[in-house]
Amino acid sequence: MAFVTGAGMGMGLAAARAFAASGAAVMLTDIDGDLAIAEAQRIVAEGGKAIGMACDVSNETQVAAAVDRTVAEFGRLDMAFNNAGIQVPPSDAADEPIELFERVTAINQRGVWASMKHELRIMREQGSGAIVNNSSLGGLVGLPGRAAYHGTKHAVLGMTKSAGVEYAPRGVRINAVCPGTIDTPMVRSMLEGQADAMAEIMRDQSIGRLGHADEVAAAVLWLCSPGASFIVGVGLPVDGGFTAH
Repeated sequence: MAFVTGAGMGMGLAAARAFAASGAAVMLTDIDGDLAIAEAQRIVAEGGKAIGMACDVSNETQVAAAVDRTVAEFGRLDMAFNNAGIQVPPSDAADEPIELFERVTAINQRGVWASMKHELRIMREQGSGAIVNNSSLGGLVGLPGRAAYHGTKHAVLGMTKSAGVEYAPRGVRINAVCPGTIDTPMVRSMLEGQADAMAEIMRDQSIGRLGHADEVAAAVLWLCSPGASFIVGVGLPVDGGFTAH
């Protein structure tokens, strides 16, 4: 049984569909509950097992309710992809509005913290499970204008490592993926009209193209699989060579 946040589109949806294709029942959650429900129904129509519901990961009460409903529906929780996140406009570090800092932190950092907390509440009792958190290449490097966003993604790796070593002896593996620039609706919106930014990405992403959401999903599924049974606390770059420079 798999639980995915931010599952209405992009990397979250790709992972949810990949979990379902591999035979897992999936809970799709998204701040847009109608979208999550529609995508879950599409998985069911294709022969999979899935349900969808609204969940704002910045609200811990909603996260707890989503995890509890998952267990009530499916009886257990084996895998989770804590994917929900947002981007904010680039800003000089001396000028960034507190409102943007608080919003990106609430979703990207506190949202992962709350999701992991309530997933572990279940997995601790089971004595088994695998969690993958979505960080970013911004969790591994720094770039101008991205202090707040990259701060949240570094925080995701810190939580992944600390909780990973805490829970590995209890049968729960926790890792993270660090995607590069992936062709998702959020990235397309961010890059719209930024030809210089796109050129810079293409220069530094050695593979010479944007990544695809299903390429990230494949990494998530591997980290949740028995094939990654000795992998704990890792931030796995899925970035077309960006961080290899």
